[in-house]
Amino acid sequence: MTAASEVSFSVPFLDLGGVNNGVREEFDLAWKTVLDHGHFVGGPEVERFEGEFAAYCEAKACIGVANGTDALELILSGLGIGRGDEVIVPTNTFIATAEAVCATGARPRFVDVCPDTLLIDPAAVQAAINSSTAAIMAVHLYGQMVDPEPISAIAAAHGLALIEDAAQAHGARHRGTSAGGVGIAAGFSFYPGKNLGALGDGGAVVTSDLALADRIRSMANHGRSVADRYLHDLPGRNSRLDTLQAALLSAKLPRLTAGNARRAAAMAAYREMLPQGCTPVSVQPGAEPVYHLAVVQVDDRSDVCAALTAAGIGWGVHYPIPCHRQPALASLHEPASVGHECPIAHEFPVAEHAAGRILSLPMSPTLTIEQVARVCDVLGGAV
Repeated sequence: MTAASEVSFSVPFLDLGGVNNGVREEFDLAWKTVLDHGHFVGGPEVERFEGEFAAYCEAKACIGVANGTDALELILSGLGIGRGDEVIVPTNTFIATAEAVCATGARPRFVDVCPDTLLIDPAAVQAAINSSTAAIMAVHLYGQMVDPEPISAIAAAHGLALIEDAAQAHGARHRGTSAGGVGIAAGFSFYPGKNLGALGDGGAVVTSDLALADRIRSMANHGRSVADRYLHDLPGRNSRLDTLQAALLSAKLPRLTAGNARRAAAMAAYREMLPQGCTPVSVQPGAEPVYHLAVVQVDDRSDVCAALTAAGIGWGVHYPIPCHRQPALASLHEPASVGHECPIAHEFPVAEHAAGRILSLPMSPTLTIEQVARVCDVLGGAV
């Protein structure tokens, strides 16, 4: 225990104020610039950010959209996936992944996750494929990418679209491959708490399939034709990244790599100081996570959370209710579940077990070693 860990002080779960204060001058300039030119939707800052983020992800195209959920839905719709199709989705993910599938009329087919990483299990994916399967949704979770090799091989062998949910993986890599460069397209979220966060909702589709990019760009703007703005070629919607958010994201993007490195340093400190009984999620060989979240597993989570709260330390759980147990998705089960009873729970033993044990600790690019020590000191008295 360090001397710093003996001092009592609070630690926020995520220091958004500290993150955004570092670019306050750039924010002020962006705000003034957008106010002056008045192009609040579709301004030049959107195209600029799209080019910058495509390059960052090592992709050929980026389409700014309203949020990460829309990004996934637009990818699915752009690929023609809909009613009668199934999309394989890990049950340990935020419900938005499944919502996007349902919004197209397709059906999410939930599968279990790996016990060490809590990422989608390739063996479970293989077993879930049937004649209705149209796509696999590879969810890069907590900042760590799904291993591209086995999941890409499965998709290729069965002629399935591989789509990345990269909402928690801005800048993550695996054996040299960047998040956004594995599947036919990737959906990103710029929700304020993400590694690259806006000051409101925002999202993007990243792809190197230029024909798909053109379709998604049109669909996100009411299906409007590029040649004639009064002609609507495709069924569309209003899902545009606004100019101000794009300008703010451009201001933050150059700092993303350094911020991710600080997150990795904080996680390394956690691994050194975490007490026994508090086990961090494993890192796969070849993975370069960006630690959107610092996730551990503990036996008595309610007691640990109570101790953290009493000490003024923020925490979260990602996620306490797997998708297959969510009441909103109960109609997907056969027979339908009643209340919180789930007739298919036995199909997801890893996710079921982890749901009661996972705990997210404070994580931010501004998190200090002293703060990590304080968190671990409190954990040591609770586990």
